[in-house]
Amino acid sequence: MAQVFKIIPATQKYDWGKIGLSSKVAQYAAAAKVPGFELDEKAPYAELWMGTHHTAPSLLLSSGSRTTLAEYLAAHPELMGSRVIERFREAGAAEGNLPFLFKVLAIQKALSIQTHPDKKMAEELHRTRPDVYKDANHKPEMAIALTPFTALCGFLPLSQIEVYLSSTPELAALIPPTTASNFRSIASSTDAASPTVKIALKDLFSAVMTADEPTFKAQLERLVQRYESGGETEAEKGVKELVLRLYGQFPGDIGVFCAFLLNYVKMSPGDAIFLAAGEPHAYVSGDIMECMATSDNVIRAGLTPKLRDVPNLVAGLTYRAGDPGRHLVRPVRFDSAAHTRLYDPPISEFSVLHVELPGNETEVHPGIEGPSIAIVTEGRGAIEWAGGERMEVREGEVVFVGAGAEVRWVAGPEGLAVYRAFVEAA
Repeated sequence: MAQVFKIIPATQKYDWGKIGLSSKVAQYAAAAKVPGFELDEKAPYAELWMGTHHTAPSLLLSSGSRTTLAEYLAAHPELMGSRVIERFREAGAAEGNLPFLFKVLAIQKALSIQTHPDKKMAEELHRTRPDVYKDANHKPEMAIALTPFTALCGFLPLSQIEVYLSSTPELAALIPPTTASNFRSIASSTDAASPTVKIALKDLFSAVMTADEPTFKAQLERLVQRYESGGETEAEKGVKELVLRLYGQFPGDIGVFCAFLLNYVKMSPGDAIFLAAGEPHAYVSGDIMECMATSDNVIRAGLTPKLRDVPNLVAGLTYRAGDPGRHLVRPVRFDSAAHTRLYDPPISEFSVLHVELPGNETEVHPGIEGPSIAIVTEGRGAIEWAGGERMEVREGEVVFVGAGAEVRWVAGPEGLAVYRAFVEAA
């Protein structure tokens, strides 16, 4: 039984994906000659899934095999590691299910205004609405930019929301006077975590998201007409482009007003954000690596044709306001590896390594006491492990590494870049 082997990822086409080879998803699938992948230059390639999720499970690449990765790991539990199996037994680790799902996303059109429930809320949603919320797990997630990437992420500082409330009459028209007055009274608070502040922010957000349709559509049209005629105020100049972009993609959608309530972050390749349960967000554009706890639970409220569940979204948010810097994950050096950075969010299900090797360089990763999945995002080279084993790898290829396996990455002349997601049970 090999400790290291290639797996076949699954490509997903959604209407928000980038078209053809403009998508990193399609680029990787084409470069790796993924079995069954046939490029359609007019199709939106949105996601590449790497893992054991039943919706789109990875398969072993071995000749003629239709064995899923989960089936193989269940038959060879030593590849998972006994501590990981015990720690994540409730998540199905004993049956070969990884506690994380690794993805590439390619975003041309904004994803929905959404949040993910914590475990307690996920269990309740799954119990009461299993047709919509299909599992009982939470879904914290981390996004690492592959190309310039933008997203809405967490509530703006209270003072900035108050500025928009004063400068944007179309937004103010959606909010009852008493609710607006209460919010203004706390907008200068330095204690954004106080119950009073959170209640006022919740009331404001709820008022916007539950505004009656004729009212918010009329106000949205007024707002867009004003912006298109150059009538934005000085305070609105930073948000105008985003509002028009979202409106162009989702005309008449209440989610456009979230541009005045949520942080708009612009990230460069290698930058990362972590989104815990109860944090409102929406990815807007770009290509990313995404890692999450294995779950399908998404609560949506805007910028989407899919089912909206505004009451549960409003009920499940943390209402923490502030600078988006609190969502950033700053990488650190991994062990003694000079060319590898570790992204380590504050949850147990996953961490991610990023290897950037110059041409003909090598890098050793000591054994990790848990399973991992790696994808080559640039260049080509090889991976070596115990017993003199060696496997050539190139852009787009995906590799599984078993628990405890020390590996050496070897770059070809043009260099090698790899993202590797893993789990370790503390």
